[in-house]
Amino acid sequence: MTAFATRRRLLGAGAAMALARPALAAFPDQPIRMVVPWNAGGATDVVSRALATAMAPILGQPVVVDNRPGANGGVGAQWAAGQRPDGHTLFVASSETHGVNPLVYSRLAYDPVADFVPISIFADGPFALVVRNGVGDTLPAFVAGAKAQPGRLTYASWGIGSTSQIAAVRVMQAAGIDMLHVPYTGAAPAYTALVAGQVDAMFMNAGPAESLAKDGRVKVLAIGSSTRVPLLPNVPTLREQGMALDASNWFGLVAPARTPAEVVDRVATVSAEALRNAAAQEVFRTQGILPMSTSPDQARAFIAADRERVGVVVRSLNLRLD
Repeated sequence: MTAFATRRRLLGAGAAMALARPALAAFPDQPIRMVVPWNAGGATDVVSRALATAMAPILGQPVVVDNRPGANGGVGAQWAAGQRPDGHTLFVASSETHGVNPLVYSRLAYDPVADFVPISIFADGPFALVVRNGVGDTLPAFVAGAKAQPGRLTYASWGIGSTSQIAAVRVMQAAGIDMLHVPYTGAAPAYTALVAGQVDAMFMNAGPAESLAKDGRVKVLAIGSSTRVPLLPNVPTLREQGMALDASNWFGLVAPARTPAEVVDRVATVSAEALRNAAAQEVFRTQGILPMSTSPDQARAFIAADRERVGVVVRSLNLRLD
């Protein structure tokens, strides 16, 4: 073999190796789009923006939040699933997009398992049980009142099949009580109805719960996390009050299926590092949301387990949204 042929063979082998693993060497080579399937200004959007801001300098590229709301997160999920699997499109998944939707929509426009690869669960958003004044100052008193008048007390949510409803049903089943569901078209009108005394209770994110309760308009009886939330340090957990369950939503990063494993691992590592940023941690604290990080494999197992928990509730209610 001539020297020229040998050199060409070596160059060809090198090119093949480069083609086999170009993803990490080139990633990221352009701004990254982080798709949030909810309106700007909500808790998911706020903490996602904090994460994106902290990730950008680590990655050396801007991380731009792209809000694509609609269909309980399904609009953004469908769009993100169709993007190039190169790591430059990330999707903020939640229990709604990856747990509830596949169970309540028979013709879902995306497959949360086949269309996405999990990267990391980056936040736990515990729900707070918030009640109007006059229906119980403690969780035991509220439960006793609900038992005394089955089906008479009402609870709001931001929609049928929402994680707010799922949390309420899980607690009702654990406590052995029955309340009437009053779904609204979003969180804001549900909060307004609760403050006005038009409904008796609601499971909502800890951030708005703290905001509504600080002037005495409503009372927070319990928090759905495994430990107390720094934003509401005096509010006991459900577990502290005898209910062996948590009630929360989760937020995670996923990417379009077939995104290279080395890119997925890189984003997971960057996400974990970004969550150690003091500014990001403060944003999470003010929202009552707990930062966390997992490996891609842990994220996959976490999402599957959540879908099983949600499935128990969905099947018990026979929920369908189409």
